[in-house]
Amino acid sequence: MESLDDVIDAMIADRVIHRHRRKWLIAAALVVVLALVITFTGGWKEHQGRSVDTFDAPTTVKAGRFEVGVSAATIVRTPKTDYSPAKARLEVELQLKNIDEEERTSDDFSGERLLWWIVPGKDPIKPANVSCKGIIGYVLVFGLPAEKCVAKFDVSPNYKGELTEVGVLAESYDSDAGMLGASEDPFWHNETAVAVVRVPTKITTESE
Repeated sequence: MESLDDVIDAMIADRVIHRHRRKWLIAAALVVVLALVITFTGGWKEHQGRSVDTFDAPTTVKAGRFEVGVSAATIVRTPKTDYSPAKARLEVELQLKNIDEEERTSDDFSGERLLWWIVPGKDPIKPANVSCKGIIGYVLVFGLPAEKCVAKFDVSPNYKGELTEVGVLAESYDSDAGMLGASEDPFWHNETAVAVVRVPTKITTESE
């Protein structure tokens, strides 16, 4: 039979474990979040040594279920008027093709997940939208030729840049079978950086 001292020691130890368990869980969660941040942003930063290849436009990159062509970039400025302030946007010309050999289904190109503007010293910026034939969320049909599309990014009215860097991400086709309760069927997910494309950038002005 355990002595009273042994019982007291066990109770104290149990309380210590419960008191620090939350701190351990929070610390573990922070480590996971940090690893994800490094995965999604660390590879872009050239001063740290990029983990993906860098190409000069025009070029085409195979990225998961899409083929992404990047050909040009333009800063479009709209001057101030009596009725509206000055504004500007960055437009990146794309050629997008659905090459999904796994599911052979039609789908739209999610720019906010698969295409980022890389700005030195800042976190990658997602596009305001990606459109093809003037349609946001345009569905790309598997097997058809590439469509001409445009990714638009919001910029300040006085923004200047002679070179734009675009980060291309790709999904992987696999399952989450290793996770508790997850489906064993593979699907497109887990976006990772695959390339950076450098695009010479011109400036133009338009009126409303």
